Amino acid sequence: MPYYRSVGEVPRKRHTQFRQPDGSLYAEELVGQEGFSSDSSLLYHRYAPTAIVAADEFTPPAFTRVPNLPLKPRHLRTHKLDGTGADPVLGRQYLLANDDVRIAYVLADRPSPLFRDATGDHCLYLESGSLRVESPFGVLDAVAGDYVIIPTSTIHRLVPTGEEPTRLLAIEAAGHVGPPKRYLSVRGQFLEHAPYCERDVRGPDTPLVVDETDVEVLVRHRRGWTKYVYANHPFDVVGWDGHMYPWAFSIHDFEPITGRIHQPPPVHQTFQGPNFVICSFVPRKVDYHPDAIPVPYNHHNVDSDEMLFYTGGNYEARRGSGIEQGSISLHPSGFTHGPQPGAAERSIGVDFFDELAVMVDTFRPLDLCDAASQCEDSGYAWTWARRP
Repeated sequence: MPYYRSVGEVPRKRHTQFRQPDGSLYAEELVGQEGFSSDSSLLYHRYAPTAIVAADEFTPPAFTRVPNLPLKPRHLRTHKLDGTGADPVLGRQYLLANDDVRIAYVLADRPSPLFRDATGDHCLYLESGSLRVESPFGVLDAVAGDYVIIPTSTIHRLVPTGEEPTRLLAIEAAGHVGPPKRYLSVRGQFLEHAPYCERDVRGPDTPLVVDETDVEVLVRHRRGWTKYVYANHPFDVVGWDGHMYPWAFSIHDFEPITGRIHQPPPVHQTFQGPNFVICSFVPRKVDYHPDAIPVPYNHHNVDSDEMLFYTGGNYEARRGSGIEQGSISLHPSGFTHGPQPGAAERSIGVDFFDELAVMVDTFRPLDLCDAASQCEDSGYAWTWARRP
């Protein structure tokens, strides 16, 4: 994150003696990116964060990827994947993936195991329900409409809270996710033209100190998965400070950028990742030129696939195509896409769009995963032609 945060007890100077009540030293752990050359945080543990007593290879739930062949637009109805519930990590049903990002959906009703992804950051979007994110940094509570960014290699547990199950879209990066660079100053402050700022960002504010022994942690790493048993619970941190930690931002705090004529998707950009971007489409005033056509024009992004997750309101450009709450549309590079027949004419004179959607644009093609075939609306590609 682009700004400093301090939680719990930390000494005045880094890497100096900081002692526990019994006189022993707290164990420092520096968590940082790019080999000591980028953002980091310094945590103070009661026990050594390096102490493991067992390590075994772990086999996670498997999924496969196949190319989008024949190349065509796709419509996935994620709510068709509803089952009896699952945990929000191992229960993820993978829909789309390439070498830069994996996109999954889960209806979660139970806590996840302790989990660390050493291959990249996670961006979680809560469609509904609520979630408690536990980590060595403390507790972060999230509700419907929240994005949660979990940095690479952060041990965490996801705990659905509330009476209804938590619906979660998981965007797993092969690298780091953060605000677009054009929103930030050279020192990391949000600039005046940014559609959100530091006041909109939430992070853990109190330590979460757990005293347990022989604790299992699942780790995804670059060569597979491993199940460790730690001698002491990794949530034994009494204080930390720095710029790298789990954080949340509500889509409802995104301030839309509008204009006299239709604005292109970069105005909706919320985050950037390795070879992909994440955008937020929120309720907003639309184009006010007297001859404006508010819905998007037909367009062909020659360098990117476009995935759109519909999570509220009415998406004017897709009316009549079967798009519903929880739908995902995929419009791939190599295919020209645009509004459904009649949408452009219907939108003339409309001054407000009540829509809520999360978009992921990738700069490498997205493959289809197993769960995509289980929930695909096979007629979507022909809706522009209005033929069965």
